[in-house]
Amino acid sequence: QVQLVESGGGLVQPGGSLKLSCIVSGFTLDDFAIGWFRLAPGKEPEGVSCISSGRINYADSVKGRFTISRDIAKNTVYLQMNSLKTEDTAVYHCATDSRVGHEECPSDAVGGVGMDFWGKGTLVTVSS
Repeated sequence: QVQLVESGGGLVQPGGSLKLSCIVSGFTLDDFAIGWFRLAPGKEPEGVSCISSGRINYADSVKGRFTISRDIAKNTVYLQMNSLKTEDTAVYHCATDSRVGHEECPSDAVGGVGMDFWGKGTLVTVSS
């Protein structure tokens, strides 16, 4: 019943911007942490950012460039990505952790192994 659907990916030049959306269903957004993660060939999966009722975190690689936000009424989490770099190219997934005791994001961005519901992802390609 829990579903997450990402959108907003595409092709953008270095220095450009994109805004990703993650629409969630089957649960109340305010009760769970939602994270953005990215997967790219040859790289370890990376936790990009997470938002919950009491905490936001960002990976060091995106601090100052990406902004995570949520609209509870719309059941949507956003990731505004500015000053994009070629190394940001990846499939971006949103995910949530439904386990009791994991309703808040951790202090630091992590890889998301414990997340149990994932969207199918949206491809972001940063290239000139």
